[in-house]
Amino acid sequence: MLESLLSFNPIVQALFGTIFTWFLTALGAACVFLMKSLKRKVLDLMLGFAAGVMIAASFWSLLQPAIEMSEGGNVPSFVPAVSGFLLGGVFLWGIDRLLPHLHLGLPREEAEGIKTSWQRSILLVLAITIHNIPEGLAVGVAFGAVASGLPSATIAAAVALAFGIGIQNFPEGLAVSMPLRREGMSRAKSFFFGQLSGMVEPVAGVLGAAAVIFARPILPYALSFAAGAMIFVVAEELIPESQREGTDVATIGVMIGFAVMMLLDVALG
Repeated sequence: MLESLLSFNPIVQALFGTIFTWFLTALGAACVFLMKSLKRKVLDLMLGFAAGVMIAASFWSLLQPAIEMSEGGNVPSFVPAVSGFLLGGVFLWGIDRLLPHLHLGLPREEAEGIKTSWQRSILLVLAITIHNIPEGLAVGVAFGAVASGLPSATIAAAVALAFGIGIQNFPEGLAVSMPLRREGMSRAKSFFFGQLSGMVEPVAGVLGAAAVIFARPILPYALSFAAGAMIFVVAEELIPESQREGTDVATIGVMIGFAVMMLLDVALG
């Protein structure tokens, strides 16, 4: 499978990888056809799992390769990692302040970003869409990095990252479609909006891959940027939301998610 994937241009590889992550978002959203509600503890476990995957991916798949790529350069190896990481967080912070969105479980009055009269359903979708931007970017940059020929950037590692991100996208699709269904929206519309939140990933993935291919020097910065953006999402949304009920289930989910992503990256990368 990996050999056949190598025959494609890295941008096409990134497109395939992010279409896979979007597909699992849609698969999670499709659960709305099978059930109307989800136990809170199950949702907390899933959100914690997603957080664990993203934390592990940020280091094993993004920051560590960025540091290795920077060794022997014109600046200390930690500079691209630290600066890119912080810029990624600032970028997501800016989007979070500007784009209208509503976090799960909150009333319409607590929507963040620029004030708007948009419907609650749209605001919920936009909240998850913000999360998916760094995820798609991370996968795209990982595939684009393969074209650099550096030992720390392999097709296996990029595939492992896409697989890990895809796994944690399943509960994200579910977390959008289920609340919409509970609010009285039809199953078809709930599914549509649930999968719609993941469609930004192929766009971000292709842009990320193209950027690092045509501007090789920014590669370690781009990897770190994606890591910083993902950690911002974890700290600002996933962990607080999963801990809303104050149970240990979400913490267990974080541990399992981290272990699964670490296993994928070490075993395949």
